[in-house]
Amino acid sequence: MDEQQAIQALKRGDVSGLAVLVTCYQVKAIRTAYLITRDTHLAQDVVQDVFLQVYRSIGGFDATRRFEPWLMRSVVHASLKAAQKTEKYIRVGSDDDGLDKWLIEHDSVEGQIESLESSQKIWDAMGELSTRQRAAVVQRYFLEMSEKEMAEQLGAAPGTVKWLLNAARERLRALLNSERSAR
Repeated sequence: MDEQQAIQALKRGDVSGLAVLVTCYQVKAIRTAYLITRDTHLAQDVVQDVFLQVYRSIGGFDATRRFEPWLMRSVVHASLKAAQKTEKYIRVGSDDDGLDKWLIEHDSVEGQIESLESSQKIWDAMGELSTRQRAAVVQRYFLEMSEKEMAEQLGAAPGTVKWLLNAARERLRALLNSERSAR
């Protein structure tokens, strides 16, 4: 069953359509939610709630449009709400299995250490951003959304999105440069 068939099945009340959509988009949705909330369990809960909402509201979905942007907009919105509610963060180093897998995939020990240090610095700097700034960075650079798409999704003026992205980049740059200067 492809995506369109799954949506039509879901609109008819056939839950198997939801299973297909979950299989297609769950991993990307959880990654997106995690990058915003920085909490594995919260991200999983957010995505589960979003898929339940999809099940309840699929009747209002315009099948002539792409499903993924509609779903990811819901994931970003729900993640923002959840993160702002809890303001709870988890450090990237707590996922030892993911770290081990990452280390195995890289060649040299020096390269592994350098890349890990850079990733950790960026991850720490992302944690210093406001939730809205972090969400903007995720939308632009992880979901590869254009500023126009982001503005439509947020219901904001394109200038607001540009300002938010610029503020996030400036803050990240300042945080990463202060880390370099401290060495």
